[in-house]
Amino acid sequence: MANTHELENAMPVAPLKIVALPSAEKFARKVNDYLVAFRRTINNDKVKSDPAFHGYIESSYLTNVECPRFGTGESKAVFHESIRGKDLFIITDVCNHSITYNVNGYTNHMSPDDHYQDLKRVIAACNGKAHRINVIMPFLYEGRQHRRSGRESLDCAFALDELYSMGISNFVTFDAHDPRVQNATPLCGFDNFTPPYQFIRALLAAENDLVVDKDHLIVISPDEGALDRAIYFATVLGVDTGMFYKRRDYSRVVDGRNPIVAHEFLGSSVEGKDMIVIDDMISSGESVLEVAAGLKERKAGKIFICATFGLFTNGLERFDKAYENGLIDGVITTNLIYQTPELLSREWYIDCDMSKYIAYLIDTLNHDTSISDLLNPNERIQSVVARYKNGELN
Repeated sequence: MANTHELENAMPVAPLKIVALPSAEKFARKVNDYLVAFRRTINNDKVKSDPAFHGYIESSYLTNVECPRFGTGESKAVFHESIRGKDLFIITDVCNHSITYNVNGYTNHMSPDDHYQDLKRVIAACNGKAHRINVIMPFLYEGRQHRRSGRESLDCAFALDELYSMGISNFVTFDAHDPRVQNATPLCGFDNFTPPYQFIRALLAAENDLVVDKDHLIVISPDEGALDRAIYFATVLGVDTGMFYKRRDYSRVVDGRNPIVAHEFLGSSVEGKDMIVIDDMISSGESVLEVAAGLKERKAGKIFICATFGLFTNGLERFDKAYENGLIDGVITTNLIYQTPELLSREWYIDCDMSKYIAYLIDTLNHDTSISDLLNPNERIQSVVARYKNGELN
């Protein structure tokens, strides 16, 4: 994954600390465990003797921070240990709706806006003390409001500009709805990662009878916006790709968007072939299930849906019914955002764990070394497919 030799011979920027906001505590603990394991096996004598490596090997890199609230619902960030001179990596999940707080006796669930405010509080609390501040926000806050249509606010661009004005050095996100939003801060560090390797490994580990070749498998883009993602997926797997495009009714607005009238398909015959439908997120799930229905009408074989973020904003019942009716065979999303216990219990759900990847990423950035190997997973994908075909994948 990461260049281990390069890391072993590079000096860290500063002592590493992970700041886990309440929204990402569970995920951050897994990341921390991997980092602790990585550094205990490091093969570098300087780690034990060179003062520059002070704090390099620790039992935990998590820092003690909280965001307590007053009775009015207002909040503040408080660090309970020194973070002076540290290389901080703040991990937040703006989609975690399970966290609540009380206001005048009422229980409120935290919204993305609440999580974003907590992030700014933490940055404000450590600014001027930390050596460097890095933000890892897997689901880009307001990422779907990335462009202006009429008299609208440009929330995502404004948020990025605000964070950099507060003094952060690096911003890391995953599968940004439109990564061109980074143009709002052209002189600042912005890294957008995608998890194709993790998707493929999770799928192949869960399914032992897939045939990965051009005659048996097709990668499907559910709309024109996901086409680049699908083309990359299909190219590294050596299979064909197809695309649906949405015909919308632009004369009406329903739930803040123009309703979809129909999904039209562009591509070769899918009859008898297995499908991988790839997208950045599942929101209500309406679109991907309509795509799955369209593929079944065209006599497709098994259908697997891969999305970086599984929001399931309208619940899981539609997916339960689709699975029971043979419309879909599996749904893969990552643990980069909150997963409900109900989702994790579903037979059709396949969890794609990203904590080890994030640990590699943090370790690499802390050493200020190249992240090119992390950005380009082609060799790892080829390796895992070859092992799967040889029956060697666990």
